[in-house]
Amino acid sequence: MTIKNVTVAGSGVLGSQIAFQTAFKGFSVTVYDINEDAINKAKERIKGLRHMYKHDIAATDEEFEAGLSRITYTWDLEDAVKNADLVIEAIPERLDIKKPFYDKIGKLAPKEAIFTSNSSTLVPSALMEDTGRPAQFLNMHLANQVWLNNTAEIMGSPKTDPAIYKEIVQFARDIGMIPIELKKEQPGYILNSLLIPLLSAGEGLWVKGVADPEMIDKTWMAATGAPMGPFAILDVVGIRTAYNITEAQAKAGDSNAQVLADKLKELLDQGKLGMESGEGFYHYPNPAYKDENFLKI
Repeated sequence: MTIKNVTVAGSGVLGSQIAFQTAFKGFSVTVYDINEDAINKAKERIKGLRHMYKHDIAATDEEFEAGLSRITYTWDLEDAVKNADLVIEAIPERLDIKKPFYDKIGKLAPKEAIFTSNSSTLVPSALMEDTGRPAQFLNMHLANQVWLNNTAEIMGSPKTDPAIYKEIVQFARDIGMIPIELKKEQPGYILNSLLIPLLSAGEGLWVKGVADPEMIDKTWMAATGAPMGPFAILDVVGIRTAYNITEAQAKAGDSNAQVLADKLKELLDQGKLGMESGEGFYHYPNPAYKDENFLKI
């Protein structure tokens, strides 16, 4: 099957990026979210990518506008998936939300449509039976700032058709991604299996009062040559996401997680969501860690 029409379900930070990147590379894209308010926010979020595409990859206004012209929006699920060759799901990381969603689209989408989840924590076998088409279901996880950090981690379940897997590997290439092919299921894939311990270690040093976020980032950047430290990365990922993960750990009985969750909640209550709101651990669009003097002696 040739993939032409792509539906992106969920228009948060990453869903919006995936939708625009896919349209930017020439596909017809339908963005779905649950109501008109969410869709209006998605439109603004996607339009707000213009500066990054121009600054980071030298996209022209004409190219950006062409991408926008290939996107349609809807909060009607049946309408969203009726012509889909591929559905990319980027809704909240909760089984009680994802399972009924897949049950619905499994009945509404064309029978040959492929479903992929952008889940960063759940493996495809956790949801494959809910789709009604386990052979046509797999995970494709893209990193934040997809136009720049262009990896697509592709993970099938034991029931994923190998031909479908190969088709999604090619699709990832077609939207400008580097396909990262996983040989078996792994929660967190490769990227987050490496990244989360780093972020957790940085957060732990901050919570214990060992050093402030800037000093922790400076240490990591100066000692390894990395362009960002853990707190700069948290700003990109979004502090709300970090809080949700930490709060879930706290509810599961992790007392250390509760201390961190409370500190992150203080930032959220001040409107400091990270890069998307213009302030988190740093101020944007010109964060201190990008200043040429940040690592000066």
